[in-house]
Amino acid sequence: MGFARACSVALLGVEGVVVEVQADLEPGVAAFTLVGLPDKSLVESRDRVRAAVVNSGGEWPQKKLTVGLSPASVPKGGSGFDLAVAAAVLGAAERIDPRAIADLVLIGELGLDGRVRPVRGVLPAVLAAAEAGYRQVVVPEQTAGEASLVPGVSVLGVRTLRQLIAVLTDEPVPEEAPESTRGRPDAMLAGLMVPGAGVGTGLAAGDGHRPDLADVAGQESARTALEVAAAGGHHLLLHGPPGAGKTMLAERLPGVLPPLTGQEALEVTAVHSVAGMLPPGEPLVSAPPYCAPHHSATMQSLVGGGNGLPRPGAVSLAHRGVLFLDEAPEFSGRALDALRQPLESGHVVVARSAGVVRLPARFLMILAANPCPCGRHTLVGAACDCPPSAIRRYQARLSGPLLDRVDLRVGVRPVHRADLLGQGGRGESTAAVAVRVREARQRSAARLEGTPWTVNSEVPGHELRTRWPVAPGALAAAERDLERGLLTARGLDRVLRVAWTVADLAGRARPESRDVALALELRTGVARGAAAGAAS
Repeated sequence: MGFARACSVALLGVEGVVVEVQADLEPGVAAFTLVGLPDKSLVESRDRVRAAVVNSGGEWPQKKLTVGLSPASVPKGGSGFDLAVAAAVLGAAERIDPRAIADLVLIGELGLDGRVRPVRGVLPAVLAAAEAGYRQVVVPEQTAGEASLVPGVSVLGVRTLRQLIAVLTDEPVPEEAPESTRGRPDAMLAGLMVPGAGVGTGLAAGDGHRPDLADVAGQESARTALEVAAAGGHHLLLHGPPGAGKTMLAERLPGVLPPLTGQEALEVTAVHSVAGMLPPGEPLVSAPPYCAPHHSATMQSLVGGGNGLPRPGAVSLAHRGVLFLDEAPEFSGRALDALRQPLESGHVVVARSAGVVRLPARFLMILAANPCPCGRHTLVGAACDCPPSAIRRYQARLSGPLLDRVDLRVGVRPVHRADLLGQGGRGESTAAVAVRVREARQRSAARLEGTPWTVNSEVPGHELRTRWPVAPGALAAAERDLERGLLTARGLDRVLRVAWTVADLAGRARPESRDVALALELRTGVARGAAAGAAS
């Protein structure tokens, strides 16, 4: 009789549960039984582990072998348990000391030749192990950098099962030469990327090139709205005719946002690691992500879903970054309305038959919309062919409850010839705007220190009204709009948040009437003569 145990991690969304992998050998007919609610790919680990052990120079025990995954009630899937199963089996067979692996967390897939292949979700798995009190983990060599991002954990990266056995038995570690790719993509990295999943995720390009705001001609009001959105984390709607620069503005927003903090970088990296979108060789995502799904995207692809346990959707891939919905009225109404919950809470809860998953979704949303199906409704002399009923139906595709959660709504006008030809001078660069945004965020962070909020858009309206009052009489215009029905109670709170952001950008201690006037103009689209004075 032989018994040994090792540990691995089961991922539920971006959260992990430490799983104890127990191996028991009993006299009897040779058989291999795997229990503990495994999925199909985990059941197939029996053949992978057996071949890997034999091809690594080990002897497969010819006894009745039972491997249990505890807790048995937690669904488990994927090939990342292979390394832990192999270690537990070798410990039960006394090839290695069972005590050496009892408190060891092992994550990795085994090839039939004994090579250890990388898997997705290493960072959240190691984070879960660290939170459970484990301090030693073994991962594939290619993901050792990702696992090392977790403080207080000793990480061992191995290339083959033979190397792991040598380390655990105090034998000389064999030198395993990497497989020659001969100019082909490294097949060992295939498990880290989901085919076709990289489209539209918008992580920073490898060449470091970022679009510059100076490339945008004109559009002063839209540029102001973009700066306010970046400084306070406010959602933005850009509406106007085709070719006016809505997409150009949205693509330049990530460059204006400040770099991610250490904790934010870990959150973003964990989501992209689980989704299979973490670039090889870049274990940490330090820049705000940018996700721009096509308007044919389904509700599941936006909020998360899929067979079995739900996978992160676009709102989670844009966590701590920008979610850009171009041609927003062309999206499915159900898909757009599904965004209402994460816009308020900063996370999304997806329930499926296999389980319930909570995914992070604290993103800055930009909507871009044309005024009508042909796009020429607001242009003078452009001969719009859309009947009034078609225009109303098109604009009604963005529901009132969704738009009520959008703080800034700005019209983008066609570019004038003088602006396009550069006769009025180039606009400010991304670097210049980013400096003001960073300073504004520092002011708001100092004010919100000791609270659970980091930017103005997260602060509840009640807290803003009671803890941080504005200048006397500053809200008079907003209160009149509330009485006339032009603003809802939620809308008034959002105007107040934007006013605080405008004041932070201007370096004022609290919002004044001109700050509230600009906030109202950016929300309602009604010019109030505040655009020039509030930012000065």
